[in-house]
Amino acid sequence: MINSKAIISNGKGDFHLTTITIGAPAKGEVHVKLKASGICHTDLDSINNWNKHFIVGHEGAGIVVAVGEGVTKVQAGDKVILNWAIPCGHCFQCREGNAHICEVNSPVCGTGLCGHAHEQAATHQGTPVERSFHLGTMSEHTIVKESAVVKMRGEIPYPSASIIGCGVMTGWGSVVNAANVKVGSSVCVIGCGGVGLNVIQAAKLSGAAKIIAIDINSERLEQAKKFGATHGVIAARDDKDFNAVTEEVKNINGGRGTDYAFECTAVPALGSAPLKLIRSAGTAVQVSGIEQRIDFDCELFEWDKIYINPLYGMCNPDRDFPRIMDLYSSGKLKLDELVTKTYRIEDVAQGFDDLIHGRIAKGVVVFDDEE
Repeated sequence: MINSKAIISNGKGDFHLTTITIGAPAKGEVHVKLKASGICHTDLDSINNWNKHFIVGHEGAGIVVAVGEGVTKVQAGDKVILNWAIPCGHCFQCREGNAHICEVNSPVCGTGLCGHAHEQAATHQGTPVERSFHLGTMSEHTIVKESAVVKMRGEIPYPSASIIGCGVMTGWGSVVNAANVKVGSSVCVIGCGGVGLNVIQAAKLSGAAKIIAIDINSERLEQAKKFGATHGVIAARDDKDFNAVTEEVKNINGGRGTDYAFECTAVPALGSAPLKLIRSAGTAVQVSGIEQRIDFDCELFEWDKIYINPLYGMCNPDRDFPRIMDLYSSGKLKLDELVTKTYRIEDVAQGFDDLIHGRIAKGVVVFDDEE
């Protein structure tokens, strides 16, 4: 048994730092000592809405401490990135190539590991405690399924590696896997936070000729240009229908909407905005995971427009994480620059406050000095 600092939430808006106990990995499991954990808007949503106690966090990178029986993918001492959409490898969706929407290992909170009733994986005051997306990365230690880890390659700092497992993958994959952005195309990106910046740099790597960044914050637009945006458009808070933004986008793009538009704000009122920004037969992508009910004007869908809502950039972790790491190692993909600020686990409340108020693109909890 190992004692571990961890952030636990009651799912009703409150969270606190406490100590949990980690057991030994069972068959098919991996014990990981976390070195870094990303701070994500999804964590805020879970803290406020899950209505249960759980260990917070779903973006992480660290070192394998021990492995359970039958594990061959990694061994003790390996550096790994964690993946929250854990594939089983044999259900209908996994066989169809949709590992990110596995029908067996639902990406939810649990004490067991996706069907494995391992109640000693994490306990708090003697009681099994659930982990966010079966990971719970805001903890010094965690136990996960073998299919939840991908071995790191190249020299990547842990804070930069940790964010690959959600924010980077969601943005990059929405461009590369879901929309399949074409060379020479035009792209709009609504919202230039962590996910939006990854959409922008993925669009640049895909060869998009025009990448129009849209945000209410001029400083974010300047940052977006460093990641590959060719143009910036300030959105006024009172332009709720995006009429002014649409006209400006059309002016930039020769009188018509763009080939692709990506919504990266998670603001329900902007759920239909990418449909307004694309040309006829263009593709609108809802990246940010809006889950609230939205009323659409069906005219926005006219003239062969396509609207898609991919989960997690249609991630296949064993395929996509290495591609992202290789792009970083070759200097083509920015990861270090995404990490605006790092925090001790004792200061995670400040990290969430910075995230809420738009002071950071991406914050990361760092557990100890890097090796």
